[in-house]
Amino acid sequence: MSLELLVPIATFVGIGALVWLALETVAGRKNRTEDRLAMLSVPRRSQEPSRDEKKSDAIARVLSKAAPSWAAPLTPQNERERDRLRNDLTEAGFRSELAPMFYTAIRSASAIACVIIGGSGSVLVNGFQHKTLVYTLAIGGAGLMLPAMVLRFLGKQRKQQIFLGLPDALDLMVVCVESGLGLDLAMRKVSEEMKKSHTTIASEFSLCNFQLQMGRSRNQVLQDLGRRTGVDELRALASILIQADKFGSSISAALRVQSDAMRVRRQQIAEEKAAKTAVKLIFPLVLFIFPGIFVVLVGPAAIQMARDLFTAM
Repeated sequence: MSLELLVPIATFVGIGALVWLALETVAGRKNRTEDRLAMLSVPRRSQEPSRDEKKSDAIARVLSKAAPSWAAPLTPQNERERDRLRNDLTEAGFRSELAPMFYTAIRSASAIACVIIGGSGSVLVNGFQHKTLVYTLAIGGAGLMLPAMVLRFLGKQRKQQIFLGLPDALDLMVVCVESGLGLDLAMRKVSEEMKKSHTTIASEFSLCNFQLQMGRSRNQVLQDLGRRTGVDELRALASILIQADKFGSSISAALRVQSDAMRVRRQQIAEEKAAKTAVKLIFPLVLFIFPGIFVVLVGPAAIQMARDLFTAM
């Protein structure tokens, strides 16, 4: 085939392909109405998870499968111990149904890891001796108690945050109630306004609002609020609000009295800590400051006395 004949054929094929693609694009295009109807007729699918989300989901599935076997040795046997563990986790902010299982699994894993690490270190340092076994068991016991100490610390910190933020929340509730809002709307307003300043108490009030929307009675919601936080002041507040609602007394007056009592309590705690400061300063004064002052003041005189005595002798 000559070059003069090949060029027209290739040109014809190329132009035909371009025209076919253009017609296919125009004919296959739908208008906006049909596209919108197609989108509404098909159920909306969630976005494809990212690679990190897939990894985290895989890790979560593995942990969920392994947690029951790890948690079995330390799972409480009677209902009283289970309720106590659940209350401790709730006071620390862990409200999930799987929280007790994961907590006991973490305790088991921590004990086993400490036994392995401590045993290996003891063998390398001391060799195979009787005290190696003692050290290993002691480190394993420390690993077993470490999650409990962390849980207790988290619960204490959370109670402290609630205690410090409660007077401000009560003041805001007083303003909301006196402006005409009900107690439910006042709690919702407090949870919205205090998300940044006092996150913990805002989350508790938000949970109360959710429970009220689900149809639970106000008395049960307030009792659960005082029970799950473990703060005595919130329990007293719940009792006062229940009594005020029951007997028809002023809720704003009850909130104002409780807020004043909370502020007086915080002032008393500050005064108590200030009174303890003098006693706590004795030990650093005796151990670190007095020796330095003694050396600076008595040192030159002692050196001079020693020189005079040695010269006289």
